[in-house]
Amino acid sequence: MMTWIFSGMILLSVVLGIANGRIGEVSAAALSESGKAITLVIGLAGVMCLWSGLMNVAEKSGLTQKFSRFFSPVLRLLFRGLDPDSRAAKAISMNVAANLLGLGNAATPLGIAAMRELELLNPTPSVASNYMITFVVLNTASLQLIPTTTAALRLQAGAAAPFDILPAVWVTSICSVISVLVMAKLLSHTTRNGLPELARPRRGGAHG
Repeated sequence: MMTWIFSGMILLSVVLGIANGRIGEVSAAALSESGKAITLVIGLAGVMCLWSGLMNVAEKSGLTQKFSRFFSPVLRLLFRGLDPDSRAAKAISMNVAANLLGLGNAATPLGIAAMRELELLNPTPSVASNYMITFVVLNTASLQLIPTTTAALRLQAGAAAPFDILPAVWVTSICSVISVLVMAKLLSHTTRNGLPELARPRRGGAHG
């Protein structure tokens, strides 16, 4: 979908540039902004490589289990019935940790891994489970304590104090997380007895 959107934007820019006789400005802008994009990527590469590497070390050193235990009280409330020692719980814990540090790029592969594990526990593969929906909204809102990526962008843009946005980030993150979790719980589907549907392992697919 995003490919079609960006392709449409590029095509629309070219068409409007030709129609207004400003195709030269469109070409110049494309070249200059492409160079700025590469500069930005290189500037962010160091920060992202550092934290992504630390996350990889944490996973291989067994720190993921400690993260899982640390977040287990909260995860038990949000994901009732999910085994805290399962691969899904560990991936969710690492995803939350990455989001707390503001590492969106590092959180993405962990989020994908968590969704794969939750899908293995999904009793209705054609419909997203309550676990999956809760995790998606939690990952999207993402409570951030240290907005690393945003701070790096502000530093690249010349901000003298890139972390002076911390109070605003904390307030907005807390409000967004609470809002989406409340809505997810209110709109969650239930079983016939009215209790939230718990994930059960599918035959031959689940592993803990």
